[in-house]
Amino acid sequence: MCSLYQMLWVHFSAVYIVTGFICILLFYEYKYISSRRISYFYSSEPQPHHFTILVHSIPTSSSGSISDSVQSFFSELYPSTYLSHVVVRRTGKIRSLVNEAKKMYKRVTQLRSDSTQQKNTQRGFPGLFSRKNSVIYYEKKLEDIEENVRLKQLEASLAGEEARAAFVFFKSRFGAATAFHLQQSVNPTHWITELAPEPHDVYWPFFSESFMRRWISKLVVVLVCTTFTIVFLIPVVIVQGLTNLNQLEILFPFLTSILTIKFFSQIVTGYLPSLILQLFLKLVPPAMEFLSSIQGYISHSDIEMSASRKVLWFTVWNVFFATVFSGSILSMFNTLLDPKNIPGKLAVAVPAQASFFITYVVTQGWTSVSSELFRVIPFIFSWITRPFTSQDDEFEVPSTPYHKDIPRVLFFGLLGITYFFLAPLILPFLLAYFCLAYIIFRNQFINVYAPKYDTAGKFWPIIHNSMIFSLVLMHIIAVGIFALKKLSLASTLTMPLPVLTLLFNEYCRKRFLPIFVAYSAESLKKKDRQDQNDATMTQFYENLVNAYKDPALLPIQHSQNNDNLRSPLISQA
Repeated sequence: MCSLYQMLWVHFSAVYIVTGFICILLFYEYKYISSRRISYFYSSEPQPHHFTILVHSIPTSSSGSISDSVQSFFSELYPSTYLSHVVVRRTGKIRSLVNEAKKMYKRVTQLRSDSTQQKNTQRGFPGLFSRKNSVIYYEKKLEDIEENVRLKQLEASLAGEEARAAFVFFKSRFGAATAFHLQQSVNPTHWITELAPEPHDVYWPFFSESFMRRWISKLVVVLVCTTFTIVFLIPVVIVQGLTNLNQLEILFPFLTSILTIKFFSQIVTGYLPSLILQLFLKLVPPAMEFLSSIQGYISHSDIEMSASRKVLWFTVWNVFFATVFSGSILSMFNTLLDPKNIPGKLAVAVPAQASFFITYVVTQGWTSVSSELFRVIPFIFSWITRPFTSQDDEFEVPSTPYHKDIPRVLFFGLLGITYFFLAPLILPFLLAYFCLAYIIFRNQFINVYAPKYDTAGKFWPIIHNSMIFSLVLMHIIAVGIFALKKLSLASTLTMPLPVLTLLFNEYCRKRFLPIFVAYSAESLKKKDRQDQNDATMTQFYENLVNAYKDPALLPIQHSQNNDNLRSPLISQA
């Protein structure tokens, strides 16, 4: 008994040591990434999004257009720093036509390639004439679509097609930041400003036209995410039923003879549940990305950050807590409704699922990084679609799927922090995963993926908050474990840890998080002074006005007969 108590005190000491070590690492990493973010800003060339803000919920006026309202409003409030603006237009129909034209062009190209090959190999083949007729038919159809696109683009130049949003350009970074931080109108639901994303990071398909529409869309997405999370508990319940031999024998009596064989019982209760759960979890990142895209975000980076948060907390709830409480919805809600018993119930339930999570690390972790190296799924998709594509098709370099990879890595970090003193056997499996992930993802970032946008460290606050949550969860489990083992002194001494951890997190939020939200006035002024002696700034201002043009309004030219489509169509100002 004495040796048991001594071991528990070793666990108690380990909880304090690991907490301090992780907090120190988080502090220095936050500090390092913050300094790198500022250094990156100082060393960068003038970027359009540093001089631009997005204004939406612009009030309409019967006497003039949206463009006129923006011009008069910002010229009056910011006469010395306002430069110009571009009004966002409703281009949903044009975008669908442009996509249709691209598909039709690929089809025409494929038919041309096939007819050329057939002509070289089988001269005089009767099917050649029908294929030529098909090419002529689809070329004519492509010309009609392009003409329709041109007409729709001309219609979009009318004031009636203006959305209540605009990109507003300023002569300095400090001027843009000042306009962003100030409330523009007495009515806070009008003239709402936000920092503009990079031009190629803009998500053009969705621009909310009013404050109410943005608020309603966010509310709907929250409700849908909550419903999806609750409904997903059904496959989790099924998976957890496979880990209990007694339940399987009751539900499926004909499997009794097979389950008596040790090999089959280990596969059914160990490997099979995590494999089934992994297949179901493949649906989550695309679903969360779609929900984030209709939530009102206007950049791909914001959509991916929102999707990353959704996928992470979805995984924590449906994989960790649902598994720990054996997939019972009533059990989870009863635990939440009785907060005093949460540490005790976690202390009993979490260690019982250690073997499942070890298997989960192997099936979900090791296989995911291995498939990432070989890119099996993209290869299969490419192999299936190869007969329907042409050699002239432009190859699209993939971008990093942050909303898939970041939540997975953070969840394994949570498993390591919560299980390091309960089931240390999981640590070698996690160490192997992180080593493999470091080597493989380093190769992918260098040789495979192309960045769609500059993150500039913006994902780090998500990682930091996840680590803080993991530490607090570990502290709650530790309190329950020590209380369960009748070590009341250790349980009492552990209680200050979550409070101290949350205070540390609050300090980091005050000290570092503002750097990730916006650049300081000191940094902006310093950078603006450097540009005063730059002779290229005049050319930069001229190009700035054209940086935020909707791709749907750019001229397209796929067919051979529409040479007049080469000229620009309209001015978006």
